[in-house]
Amino acid sequence: MRLAWLLLVLALPLAFYAGTWWQARSGLVEGQQQVRVAELQRELDTLRQRLAVVSSGEQLAQQANEQSRLTIKLLEEQIYQQQQDLAFYKGVLAPASRREGLRIKAFEVQATDSPQLFRYKILLSRLGKGDEPLEGQLRVTVLGSQAGSETELELAALTKGLADALPGQAIPFAFKHFQAIPEAEQFAELKLPEGFVPREIKVQAEVQGAKPLLRTFKWGDEE
Repeated sequence: MRLAWLLLVLALPLAFYAGTWWQARSGLVEGQQQVRVAELQRELDTLRQRLAVVSSGEQLAQQANEQSRLTIKLLEEQIYQQQQDLAFYKGVLAPASRREGLRIKAFEVQATDSPQLFRYKILLSRLGKGDEPLEGQLRVTVLGSQAGSETELELAALTKGLADALPGQAIPFAFKHFQAIPEAEQFAELKLPEGFVPREIKVQAEVQGAKPLLRTFKWGDEE
């Protein structure tokens, strides 16, 4: 009994010491874990900041690439237009034919990003030395196929951006030497119906006191 009491008395301080040591040990480990968590959090914040910088740089690069693409496209269109204008003016100043009067020079068609939407321009010229304006009207139709059947569509009904192109009405013109419809470097737009496949454009010019002039262009060909 004395031995048991002695062991019990000795065990109490040992248990208290062990508990104190374990508590201190646990506190130390917990503190180390908190420090580690804080370090990891700082690393995570740093990585997030770097990712934000990289993402921002990629967005800027994408924006720069898109701007460059649009600039290149605009320049290509301007070069194309200058080439067309040069060819047109050459035809006016040095015509291959001696026949005087109205000439339907070109019907230009340009594709857009939309499959059924196209930009177009009509170019007219005059051969000879007439002083009075040459006045008349145009009737333009687009020939093609739809659902396996031959179809003929009036250009005015397909057009937007050209005030004189009204459904059921002809397009008027009046000029001395040459005229672009629409004027300057502008283009009108036409939208084809879904499923319609264009093949050619028929342009008929009517001038008072003269026979109607008809010219047909293959779709996509200017001359």
